[in-house]
Amino acid sequence: MSQTAILGAGVMGETLLSGLVRAGRRVDQLLVGEKRAERARELEERYGVSVVANTDAAARADTVVLVVKPQDMAVVLEEIAPVLRAGQLVASLAAGITTSFIESRVPAGVAVVRVMPNTPALVDEGMSAVSAGSHCSEEQLAEVESLMASVGKVLRIPERQQDAVTAISGSGPAYLFFVVESMIEAGVHLGLPRATASELAIQTMVGSGKMLRETGTHPVVLREQVTSPAGTTAAALRELEDHKVRAAFLAAMEAARDRSRELAAGS
Repeated sequence: MSQTAILGAGVMGETLLSGLVRAGRRVDQLLVGEKRAERARELEERYGVSVVANTDAAARADTVVLVVKPQDMAVVLEEIAPVLRAGQLVASLAAGITTSFIESRVPAGVAVVRVMPNTPALVDEGMSAVSAGSHCSEEQLAEVESLMASVGKVLRIPERQQDAVTAISGSGPAYLFFVVESMIEAGVHLGLPRATASELAIQTMVGSGKMLRETGTHPVVLREQVTSPAGTTAAALRELEDHKVRAAFLAAMEAARDRSRELAAGS
């Protein structure tokens, strides 16, 4: 019986665990590595899953999913490397950590896959990008795609594109939350009750996203459909262009990409 171990039971770790259970994975096929006793008991009670030490989980599993902070990756790899073996699959969800970084710290023959998830996985609307390392088979890459599909969509990309993916979809939810936050504050400034402004802005974001996905129409076309000549939307968009919002988004995503590269270089 194939077993999957999730090392790191923070928000994303539990999100993946919960998604796998909802997707039909049997709990006796899942292990969680967690050092905090209180957190371990909480997960055992909530999901009925076995929560064990990292080394125990890594030794028993066929697939090991590392859901740890980038700065903690080296320590975790040093801890579990002695119990890893050729033929195992290691998937990393840590931003900026390359497959070569992991491969250099685990036994020869261990397959490595790099994953960039994002937080909408919490509501099964995640966007994950996966990249295979140098010893990863098609079947092993497909296994990681299957794991991440339990919490959203999955895209296979070359690893050299991962820093850009981090800037777009990895950090992307924060940009959209920032836009909604700004719209709510503007609504309050314009005289709306905060609850009303919040409902208006949030549903507008949700509905717009659904239109983009379900119509398949280019965002420029959708934007033009809302923009009447000399109308209210045109006036608003002129202000956004005058304030160089488009250029600001580009600069922001370049900064996120560069930070992802720095994390890789410093790891």
